[in-house]
Amino acid sequence: MSSNTLSVVLEKLIHRLCLDHFPCGYSSSRSASKGGAEAEETGALLDLLSCPHSPWKIDASWSPQASALRQQAVFKPGRLNTDFVYRYFTILRVVDKDVSSIDDGLLRFSKLEELVLSANKIHEIPAENLPSSLKILELCANDVSALNSLTSCPPPHLQYLGLSSNRVGSQEDISHLTGRYWPQLVCLDLSDCEFQDQWDLLKALSTLPCLRTLVLEGNPFTLASCYPGLTVDSLPQLSCLDSLRISPEERCCFRGLAEMRDLIMEQATATVRVGRMRGIPDPMMSVDENASDFPIITYSYYLSYSFFSLQTAVNQKSDSKSKCDPAVEAQRPETRSSDAGLSSNRNQEQEKERSRSNTQDETLHTEETCIGAAHVSRHITSKLAWSECMDFSDTQTYTVSDLSGLKRFLNQGLLFQIQEEKVLSWPAPSEDITTVKPNQAAKDKKSGKGKETTNKSGSTKDKSKDKKKKPALELVQDAPITRVLASVHVPLQKLLRRDQKVDVLCDFDVLHAEPEGGVAQTCVKDRGKKKKEEKKKEEKELKQRGGSGTGQKNSAASKSKVDNQKDNPGPAQLDQMTVELTVELEKWGSASEALQSLTSNQNS
Repeated sequence: MSSNTLSVVLEKLIHRLCLDHFPCGYSSSRSASKGGAEAEETGALLDLLSCPHSPWKIDASWSPQASALRQQAVFKPGRLNTDFVYRYFTILRVVDKDVSSIDDGLLRFSKLEELVLSANKIHEIPAENLPSSLKILELCANDVSALNSLTSCPPPHLQYLGLSSNRVGSQEDISHLTGRYWPQLVCLDLSDCEFQDQWDLLKALSTLPCLRTLVLEGNPFTLASCYPGLTVDSLPQLSCLDSLRISPEERCCFRGLAEMRDLIMEQATATVRVGRMRGIPDPMMSVDENASDFPIITYSYYLSYSFFSLQTAVNQKSDSKSKCDPAVEAQRPETRSSDAGLSSNRNQEQEKERSRSNTQDETLHTEETCIGAAHVSRHITSKLAWSECMDFSDTQTYTVSDLSGLKRFLNQGLLFQIQEEKVLSWPAPSEDITTVKPNQAAKDKKSGKGKETTNKSGSTKDKSKDKKKKPALELVQDAPITRVLASVHVPLQKLLRRDQKVDVLCDFDVLHAEPEGGVAQTCVKDRGKKKKEEKKKEEKELKQRGGSGTGQKNSAASKSKVDNQKDNPGPAQLDQMTVELTVELEKWGSASEALQSLTSNQNS
């Protein structure tokens, strides 16, 4: 006999009761003729069994009769033969004990009424090994994949059957859930199974004459728009569905839904809404004011996620350009050629950024293919320039016919990412156009080059008339550089229950603005060097003046310190980065709503 059979596990549990050892059984009273002391008092023995700190107290949670049986062993130890012990039990709860099979040893418990075998490894349920007195059978979270063995000779008085979180759900399993096999069944739990054909299942369950409580949440078909209305209207005798009582008003709203034969029952509609985003640090805070004029750097931000869908999503409020993947845009060839040295330095920086971005994209792609790349569509919102509050107002509606795949996706959850796109713009090279920095005119004016010149006739000559009109400066953009700023996992298991909406405020870590590379970093170094030179110059002047010496030096030092604090402020308090996200499943609230939806689908 296998060590994991139910009868072996039960024998071990009964043996741990120590029914023939002190303080139970005959060993609790010793005869004076044997040289022992007087018999222990009954009250003292019972205290040893129930006292929390007693070494004889054991875990008896697997059956209410376990503790009562030990008391019987104290009062009347002579009655405790093997048959009496097995007949004494009416409730057995063997949870998470690695039980793999139900053997015929269970038949020795001839008065058993409740049997709980949750979280074990049972593959099949042989009905011939179940006592006929059984009224409650709980088999939650096992490995049951078929119900044919259970209905060969089912317990005739069974009132509760729990099969949640098992791999049942085939058409054959549906045929074994009828009144022919369960004439007295009152409560049935089929939650988190794999039933997909709602219509056939409801047709079978309608033959159960005593069924009053039904649990179906977590099955693929419960994601469809017609659930739970179709269930309520198809089972008029039902009083409780998915742990919620069915009110007369609810039943009245869904009246007539079961008679609509044109209903699409194997289709779910999900809507994903992205609202406002806050907490992104201003990227221009790290840019030096004295930096060179080029390149011109622009930033934009967008959100991306992947959702399960077999059809093209309907974009209701977002920009059509948002469907473009920046990873694809990054592959566009450059349309300009630049100087060899400048292009080389720039390309090295871009390659580093792109390699970092590609690594993040590969990670995202790997996570998507875990569900099935053919069924996952990636969506990117419109790109917005930085602001303290960026309102994307992005709404996407997905229509899914693979309900089992959608269930797996919702169990895994949604990966939500914030991405930044940086674009560098440079002046287009030209032989005829000399690039002049915006601050060049000011420098010329100071040096006197910008003064008016007088010709021989004494008239003032306007240079603007002599010179050709300069064309507008043409800029050429580099390929966009994208990076993932932050990502968060959004659980969606609530949608598998009766909740039809997940409304969350995605909370990310606080981001700190990073200084720009290349030109910006060089400018920061030059700026620091300049500050040091100015400080040395001031100290030298103070030494030459003498006299006022120390006071002026301290004053200059304090002034320099204040200037440094202004130029290099401490770390600012940044807000927490958040994004508003809503995921909602469409569920019909009444028969008229279902009819309206059906009509609109036919017209479209």
